[in-house]
Amino acid sequence: MPATNQTLVLVPMLIVVALTFIAFIKMAAARAAAVKGGQDPAFYRAHLGTPEPEMATAAARHWDNLFELPTLFYAGCITAFVLGSVGTWTLVFAWGFAICRFVQSAVHMTSNSPGPRGLAFSLGVVFMLALWINLGIAIFAAV
Repeated sequence: MPATNQTLVLVPMLIVVALTFIAFIKMAAARAAAVKGGQDPAFYRAHLGTPEPEMATAAARHWDNLFELPTLFYAGCITAFVLGSVGTWTLVFAWGFAICRFVQSAVHMTSNSPGPRGLAFSLGVVFMLALWINLGIAIFAAV
């Protein structure tokens, strides 16, 4: 059986990084539209005063979310790469998380329906847990 190309684990990372930049653009556009629509720009100094419109708040919350659980994803993918432990299961779990995050992002930035968004998030958590269990096994096997 041929060895797995270790750099393949970096591809799903690039997907989540791209989502992060897309979310930033979405947030910036939503906030610009809010200010153009009458939102007091001073609100953005300390987020005090009249709350921003729901669309801008959802976009900002989505941006924030991409710096929570995905940090474990990045750490896991880089750890697998550094250890040289990228195998089929590592790729399945990494791609599973990236796909779930893509779906969650698509829902969050469009309909923002809590049911499908929550399902995608929950499945992503399962993939993340599996990724780290897989890494834990690889780490203890190397000790």
